[in-house]
Amino acid sequence: MDMRQQVQAATALGTVTGEHGSYGGRQLFLTHESAEIGLPMRFALYVPPGGAKGLLVFLVGLTATEETFTMKAGAQRLASELGLALLMPDTSARGDAVTSIPGATASWDFGVAAGFYLDATQTPWATHWRMESYLMRELIPRVQGALGLDAARTGISGHSMGGHGALTLALRHPGAFASLSALAPITAPSRCPWGEKAFTGYLGEDRDAWPAHDASALMQASKAAPYPQGILVDQGLADKFLDQLHPEAFESACASVSQPLTLRRHEDYDHGYYFIATVIDDHLAFHARRLIG
Repeated sequence: MDMRQQVQAATALGTVTGEHGSYGGRQLFLTHESAEIGLPMRFALYVPPGGAKGLLVFLVGLTATEETFTMKAGAQRLASELGLALLMPDTSARGDAVTSIPGATASWDFGVAAGFYLDATQTPWATHWRMESYLMRELIPRVQGALGLDAARTGISGHSMGGHGALTLALRHPGAFASLSALAPITAPSRCPWGEKAFTGYLGEDRDAWPAHDASALMQASKAAPYPQGILVDQGLADKFLDQLHPEAFESACASVSQPLTLRRHEDYDHGYYFIATVIDDHLAFHARRLIG
């Protein structure tokens, strides 16, 4: 499929709220009615010139939306050259049905910007907080179908909470993604305040349910290296949230199962998009080598 055909198929996935030319390709913003979430959901999709030969799903962090990475990272330039489509979903449920829930209007108090890429089991979150099912059963398959791609041509990455989502979804769904990377990810949420708060709210007080959504625990429980071609993680050492992220825990878990991991630590870089923009080309090239060759 060429770019025109892929864009036409993609626009049929929902209502186009924005469309822009970018490095010869098309940057789309869409909204659609989600069966899994039960509410309208938003996502951004970049289709490169010449048509997509691979798809990279990029998940964003606690207070971000589908616009944040799309507009700040500068990923479209190299993606256009590599032939990578970029899919950026919003992070959580939105709308009046969400804001009517006590506590959900706080910036990330289990609320509008903190889906944590899992399916909540606890009231009142279980009804609409179904980001894992939304991504894995609904959005990603629909976008793959529109672009004419499959799991062998699909990779996943993410930043912060989105890095947690990328790692856990890739480990929880073997074969769903052919490549995996993360930027400043929350790698051991069971042992950091962000994760403890979210897991208690979404999954309940029983900590036995938490390791199933903890990247370090999932990796530690693997019987063999799930990504023998390697995983790429970048972490800034000036990151003020470093004590929430625990990259050393994921590094240790990978070593325990002989999972090849490139964990790059960067002096003087923080948690924000100046850091992401600095290293994003390496991640795009990493995925393109595995998805396109």
